[in-house]
Amino acid sequence: MMVCWPYFDPEFDNLPDRIFGPPCRVCIDNDSMEECTVIKVDSVNKQGILLEVVQVLTNINLTILKSYISSDAGWFMDVFHVKDEHGNKISDQNVINYIHQAISTVREIENTVRACRHDVFKNSDQLSEHTAIEMRGTDRPGLFSEISAALVDLHCNIVEAHAWSHNARLACVAYISDQSTDNPIDDPHRLTNIEDRLTTVLRATTTPTPTGSSEPASPKEVKTAELGEGTNMTDVERRLHQLMLSVGDFDRPPFELMAPPPPRPDGDEDGRKTIVSIENCDEKWYSIVSIQCKDRPRLMFDTVCTITDMQYVIFHASISSHDGRAFQEYFIRHVDGYALSTETDKDNVIKCLEAAIERRVCEGVRLELSAENRVGLLSDITRVLRENGLSVVRADVKTQGEKAVNAFYLKDILGNEVDKRYVESVKKEMDVDVIDFEVKDGGDSGGTCQSSSPLQKPPGFFSLGDALKSQIQRISHNFIPIN
Repeated sequence: MMVCWPYFDPEFDNLPDRIFGPPCRVCIDNDSMEECTVIKVDSVNKQGILLEVVQVLTNINLTILKSYISSDAGWFMDVFHVKDEHGNKISDQNVINYIHQAISTVREIENTVRACRHDVFKNSDQLSEHTAIEMRGTDRPGLFSEISAALVDLHCNIVEAHAWSHNARLACVAYISDQSTDNPIDDPHRLTNIEDRLTTVLRATTTPTPTGSSEPASPKEVKTAELGEGTNMTDVERRLHQLMLSVGDFDRPPFELMAPPPPRPDGDEDGRKTIVSIENCDEKWYSIVSIQCKDRPRLMFDTVCTITDMQYVIFHASISSHDGRAFQEYFIRHVDGYALSTETDKDNVIKCLEAAIERRVCEGVRLELSAENRVGLLSDITRVLRENGLSVVRADVKTQGEKAVNAFYLKDILGNEVDKRYVESVKKEMDVDVIDFEVKDGGDSGGTCQSSSPLQKPPGFFSLGDALKSQIQRISHNFIPIN
């Protein structure tokens, strides 16, 4: 007896691409603009795709000078004007290939681009061989040093660590391994011990309330997990944003509410002020978020990351910069399809965006220190800093072969600026094999945030909000009232 199975065309699986085209098209143009590279992305739309594309560009240290985004009707269209970290067009063919492949597959699991990524990010695969640990809580002078010392006592080697401090809150992501084997730590009992010890360190911080009582840090300050492969820097930075958001760094700490900080000088000559405003376009059910602040690298990643993690969808956006100032405009709705309906919702988004803009960069002296790597190195360095009255307000620590590369932003224990010469004098007290020791002026935190001042748009700035309002008004003039 012969059985005839139904015939399936082998090209059937490719039918959607043959009808509608590929799910994502990427065009990298080095000819249209004289001073920058233009990247155009057309893709089937999905929630979070803009953040994924911006992550790809940010992860290779591209500066986004200008961008236009539209994602209505199920299709995502975006144009980016970018430069590399040296201010030039993208000329490295490996980087161009990575951008093509990474953005084209943002809708898929990134296994398909790891081989290409390895050529561009050689440290990413190292992180997959270690255990990730996340910490969040109330900050205090010397806390990062205490965390480092606790991990050494627990026989953990710190391979890499990143810590942000903002509004008296701390978020830290560290990559650790076993001291003796340098393997990931996967024993559940030992991981529990690590979490308990670090939780005790974090909970030693108490936050005084205006009534004089004290309130312990919130639960679940510490979480450990074995990293998946291919972790990159923007994954870490997004997690730091999420941790800071969860610990409430968008609110001033209670002790600051008791005694207002000293006033900053008025005026905007130095471009420090951050201005965020939100208005609704009721005709189109959008909320229009407008941001004006000092321009810096990774700014678009920070704002898009925060809007996405707050469960808002970006439908249109316009990004520009002029004379060192950045101008961003986002048309958003909540994932439930509604615009921001209350002043409370608007104020919450404004505060969270202000915090996202400010928390990455720090006022303070920047210490760049490279040394021969060894067990306990980070603990020893931060202990000397703490004993000399220096507090770490941000840290980026990496291991490169036999060398440890550390960058610290430092203030004194009262949060004041410190003299660079004083930081340089601390070097002689460090019992480490220093390869490089350099003290620099740090960045600034963007100054005092204000949400009430009107935005001053730069000459030639294209505002989607103004264009939409103009279109609505033009249509409205054609309506004939019905009696």
